Amino acid sequence: MLGTQFTKGSPCWIDLGSPDTQAAAAFYGAVLGWEFRSAGPDAGGYGFFQQEGRTVAALGPLTEEGARSAWTVYFQTPDADATQKAAESAGGTVRAPAFDVMDAGRMAALTDPGGAQFALWQPGTTKGLDRTSSTNTLVWAELHVADPETVLGFYRTLFDWRWAEMEAPGMMYRVISTADGDQEDASFGGAAELQDTSETARWVPYFDVEDADAIALSTLGNGGTVVMPAADVPDVGRIAWLSDPFGATFAVLKPAPMG
Repeated sequence: MLGTQFTKGSPCWIDLGSPDTQAAAAFYGAVLGWEFRSAGPDAGGYGFFQQEGRTVAALGPLTEEGARSAWTVYFQTPDADATQKAAESAGGTVRAPAFDVMDAGRMAALTDPGGAQFALWQPGTTKGLDRTSSTNTLVWAELHVADPETVLGFYRTLFDWRWAEMEAPGMMYRVISTADGDQEDASFGGAAELQDTSETARWVPYFDVEDADAIALSTLGNGGTVVMPAADVPDVGRIAWLSDPFGATFAVLKPAPMG
């Protein structure tokens, strides 16, 4: 289960790159109840989505030429430079070499061999998100690529991830865990094969919600799109795939009752 005691390979941060940060902040405020707080006058428009003053995600303007609006998942590493080098050797691409984010930490932006973009975070004063796995916060991170097994091998080189296969409707699903501890307890996400040629390789963040159908309706009402209507997944919960007004895809999950 995704927590906030981040270890090597944990999803520890997510942020949204948007062409209109003010409108994006208004959308997620309306749909998920988040408040946006600027990181300061020198942060270039970057800031934090918060619940009760606790950071649950972040938002900034698009900075890469030709970039599309999207969510980025950051994975913790003890050494961003070394992990970046390992990623290059294993077939990944560096979009932004490792650099310091003031005293908060050190980051790099990469693309895996399957084409999915992600980032590294070497913590400084900022360890990661303040809240996860509670209502309207990050609960799961899901990789969609053409060849999950090969691409997961790339991530294993970087983070020593483990995974377990499970049958899902129409596909083989892989549940991913960090390296240490009980494998089920250390799970934080999954990997699935692209379902058609039009689907983009990517990491998709899932947010825990109390009512997936209501969030889908709110998304539509606030200018977003329902990519996949809410549906029940046995032993998992009720899931919907959505996108904000600028095309950034995310998913919501009403978890099935435990036990």
